[in-house]
Amino acid sequence: MNASAPRVLIRPNQSWIHFDWRGLVQYSDLLVELVLRDFTAKYKQTILGPVWSVVNPLLTTIVFTLLFGRVLRVPTNGVPPLLFYLCGLLAWTYFSNVVNTTGQTLTSNARIFSKVYFPRLLPPLALTISNLISLGIQLTFFLLTYAWFKFATVQGADLSPTIWLALLPLLIVHTAAVALGVGLILSSITAKYRDLHHLTSILIQLWMYVTPVIYPITRIPEEWRWVAGLNPMAAVVEAMRKAFLGAGDVTPLAYAQSLGLALLTLATGVLLYQRMARNFVDTV
Repeated sequence: MNASAPRVLIRPNQSWIHFDWRGLVQYSDLLVELVLRDFTAKYKQTILGPVWSVVNPLLTTIVFTLLFGRVLRVPTNGVPPLLFYLCGLLAWTYFSNVVNTTGQTLTSNARIFSKVYFPRLLPPLALTISNLISLGIQLTFFLLTYAWFKFATVQGADLSPTIWLALLPLLIVHTAAVALGVGLILSSITAKYRDLHHLTSILIQLWMYVTPVIYPITRIPEEWRWVAGLNPMAAVVEAMRKAFLGAGDVTPLAYAQSLGLALLTLATGVLLYQRMARNFVDTV
């Protein structure tokens, strides 16, 4: 009976260029479990739980409002500073959270990678999806704040959403693509050079200052505006403000360029990650 029993042979594809999308579909139930695990572990044994998704950007917004709005007098294009910074932090907080978590995928999952087979892209993909829950909570808080400014304050008369709001799902996917791509690149490099693990938070912090999160992109001199175009997150942040506040300065051409850079970053990250994941367990 054993001789006639069907056998399942698991044989890895030796090409690191091959993208195993069928494996991701077959292990979709594991993906769901990893998403729930990551979200639960993030707020386990905390008092506020998912409310931290609002507390962190809110505290950051208050600091930005006091420092850059009141002290340094950084203009916000006529938008209330609280809304200006909250809106800018929507995409940026999600981006930084995904990069920080996926950037350690290989090193943090080395043990489980050595014991059981499953598509190696599942853990970073699960982290990217689980952080969407925090983004949803943060977006809900922003919309409540927006509604209060719109209907309960004099400043709300100048707030007007634009047609860019219809692209909100694309903006979220766009941000996820950039964040996942950067995270996979960092994970691939960190697996070999652990020093980068200590520099990741610094790199993310510096990246924020070259992204129009705390200032409008119009503050960048015209002759240097092309440099901002090389930052795929710049157009996303400005498009978010354009969508909700009508105050962002982004053109369809600039956004298309940013989207192209996002896809290139994601493709590069997937290829590097798959190449490193092939023999990472043998060298860890």
